Parts: sequence; structure tokens; C-alpha cells
Amino acid sequence: MTNVLEYLESTAGKDGGRIAVCDGNKEYTRSRLMDLSRRVGSALLGITERRSPVIVFMEKNVDTLTAFFGIVYAGAFYTLIDPQLPSLRQRQVQDSLKASVVLTDQEYLERAKEVFPECRILDIETLEKGEIDPDGLSRVRGRHLDTDPLYVNFTSGSTGVPKGVLICHRSVLDFIGVFVGLFGIREDDVIANQAPFDFDVSVKDIYSAMCCGAKLVLVPRPLFTTPAPLLDFLCEQKPTVMIWAVSALCLVSAFHGLEYRVPETVRLVMFSGEVMPMKRLRDWMDHLPQAEFVNLYGPTEITCNCTWHRIDRERDYTDGIPIGRSFPNEETFLLDEKDQEITQSGQTGEICVRGTAVGLGYWNMAEQTRQRFRDDPRTPEYSSVIYATGDLGRYNEQGELLFCGRRDDQVKYMGHRIELAEIELAMNRVPGVERSCCLFDEKKERLHGFYCGEIDLKNLARILKEQLPVFMVPGRLHRLEALPVTGRGKIDRKALRENF
Repeated sequence: MTNVLEYLESTAGKDGGRIAVCDGNKEYTRSRLMDLSRRVGSALLGITERRSPVIVFMEKNVDTLTAFFGIVYAGAFYTLIDPQLPSLRQRQVQDSLKASVVLTDQEYLERAKEVFPECRILDIETLEKGEIDPDGLSRVRGRHLDTDPLYVNFTSGSTGVPKGVLICHRSVLDFIGVFVGLFGIREDDVIANQAPFDFDVSVKDIYSAMCCGAKLVLVPRPLFTTPAPLLDFLCEQKPTVMIWAVSALCLVSAFHGLEYRVPETVRLVMFSGEVMPMKRLRDWMDHLPQAEFVNLYGPTEITCNCTWHRIDRERDYTDGIPIGRSFPNEETFLLDEKDQEITQSGQTGEICVRGTAVGLGYWNMAEQTRQRFRDDPRTPEYSSVIYATGDLGRYNEQGELLFCGRRDDQVKYMGHRIELAEIELAMNRVPGVERSCCLFDEKKERLHGFYCGEIDLKNLARILKEQLPVFMVPGRLHRLEALPVTGRGKIDRKALRENF
């Protein structure tokens, strides 16, 4: 297998009448999804260049998938730009991509013309009505290699310019094949997609469903503003698998959504993106006593995830939930500041990854690619590319990997080197704290602790002083109704810094 489209074609060939995807408004069978995708791909022949980027400017829905797959049928690769993003961010992505074609729908057609005046704007519904060119599609497939790019997802950059992470077909095929088998995702599963399509968590939803023929349910974005309608939707759709961001699970739990209604059909819950507060996880486990829970870790640059840890309901996770062990055909390891591998427990180092899952690099950013996608220092005899994540980790006594924060979250304060993640872990353990975030004000050399929950500032400060060295207790604590989150569901640390 060399092309992700073979997933769709295989499952459509086995039972094309089964529902492949629905979004609450519309649904497509496997055969219909493949047919429409081939029509879109045929329409793009001669318009797009092989191995060139095509922008998808749409909300997440079933036709977004026909856009994705149609672009791949045409030999190009896709990147989704969220229509709700600020115009500046949209232009920054396009300035990096330099795409010539944009696929959109009637809702955002005029907006696309404003944002991308230099591009050819195409309406997905019109493309879906075109004729299929089997010979043209066959010629494109005949030239395809599994190392050809599949998609670009943009992440934030330290310089303020978003970085496009380029992932090829082979990386997705390698990871999804292992992922589906390891966690037993089956044809009779219903996968509830939470993640936006410009976030790589969605890659697991989309291609796991295509791989094994499971039904993919796209949960509408507006439902994540209030738990009750969200849970009504889930209970109606009867999902069995949830691969969600930590923030989304915390939203439901923090607002006592599970006391209103429980999606009892769920058998597997996977979470990633941030450290899961144990009290929130316990809430979900209590309401889904038969379900399996898995902690996943991995940056966008290595195709979804590189490590996993299956939650043990009887285990004491006071010291934090491990990010676990490597997926098959991936090696996750630690390097110290001298590029020497760390193998013993207790010592902190940078988390690095090697294997087929490692991405192709950053689109149109050669220097940044050389800095993070570099040769493995352990094998100077030959070139073997690793990705240096910038995350810090350490092994526990059981040999499991623990996440210890970002390398750039390590601050020097009062003569001590401090990991902000360690302070956050301590705050999250305090009864009455729902969620927390710790930041360092470099100008005033002051630690700020932000949290939401019932406990007051005075009692929180008292408890932290009992648990942490004095130099690790935030000098400024801020109690908020809710911590701000980014469009991808992570804590918006930039927004919190406005409180300095």
C-alpha cells in the first residue's frame, strides 16, 4: 500500500452501501464518498500541479473530506485553513504556502475571494457534479510515490510566523496501520471526531475510519460551547471511540456534563495535547466504568503520536500520568545537552523521535527544518533523521517516559532552574483547582499561576507553600472563571500573558 486512498477504495469495494461519514446534517456512504472524491480529483487535473499545495477553506463537514481526497486523487496535497481564523493568520499561512488553488463552498466563497485574491477559487459543490476522468486519475496514480506529501498542518512558530509541517503518505500509512491494530478499532466502531481538521488529532479519526471501515461522526464545532447539547448529540450518534484533546474532555467534566447524560456506548477514550488533570480523568472513568482510557503523546512533526500509555484504574498516578512507551516502528528516546543518550531513570533530557512517522520537515523553511529534523548523533556513521521535539522527559523506575514540560518552559528564578510544568502539576493536585497554568514574567522576574476552580487565592497559596519549595510558589495567583483556549483546544498562554 502506497497511497491513503487505498483505504477508502478498499472499504468501498467491500461494502459500499455502509455509511462512511456524517456531520449531523448530511451523510455519505463509502461508495458515494469515493465517487464524489474522484469527481473532485478529475476536475483538478490540469489545474493543480503534482506535489503542490491546495488550500481547503471550509468548515469541518462531509464535503471537506471530498475536498481532501479529491486533492489527493489529483496528485496534490491539502492544507485546511479555518475560515474562523483572523485574516492575518490566514494570510500568513498562504504567504508560506504560495498556493494557487483554493477549494471552498458557497458559504465562504466570497470570503475566500477576499482573503486569497491571487488564487483560483473553486466551489466544491460544482466540482462534485463533474465527470470522472478514469484515465487521468490512473496516470496520476501511476506516478505516485509513498513519500509524496499528503498534507500540511500549520503550528505556531517561535518567531510569530506559523510553521507548516509536511507529512507524507508513508508516514500516515505506517502509523495508522499500527494504531488501528494496537487499539482494536473495528469496522463496527463509530468514531466521534472532536478535533478540527487543521489539527493532526483529526488524522487519527479520518484515516482510522477509512482504514477499517468504521463510521466517522463529525461533531459540529458549535456543540463544544455547552456540554448538554454536545452530550445529546453523542448519545444520539452512539459513538464507541473518542480520540479527543484533553481540553475537550475537561470541558465536559468541569461543567458536570456527565451528570446530565453519559454516552454509554463509548468503549475507548484516547486523549492527548496536554497533561490530563487526574481529577478530570477520574470523572470520565467513573462514568464509563467499562471503557479503556489511553494517554497519547506526540507533536505534529511526527505524524500524530509516538508514545502511548494505557491507564490502569487501580494505579496511583500522584506523580503524573506517563506518556508511556513508543509505538511499534518508532523510537522515542532522551538526549542530554551534550547529545548523549539518557537511559537511566530520574535524569531529564530532550524527547527525540526517529522512524517512518517523522515528517518531511517544515514547508518552505529550510533553516528551521535543519534545526529540528537532524541527524541522529548516536549514529555518526550514516544519516538517520530524528525529530528533536523541544519537550523534556524522564524515565520513571518502571522505564516509562514522563513528560516534564517544554525545554523553553525551563526558567531560571532565584538562582534555581524551574520547570513550569512541575508547578502546574502541583496546582492541579490541589482540591478545588479545576485546571491551571504557570507562566514566568521575564521582565519582572515573577511567577504567575492561573487557575479556575472553587478554592480561593489564600488557601491555594498556603497549600502550595506546603508542597513546593518557596522559590517555586507563584508570587502572583490569578483565579479565572475559565482558562482561555486556542482554536485547537490548548491553553492560550499568550492570552494569559496579557494579565501581567
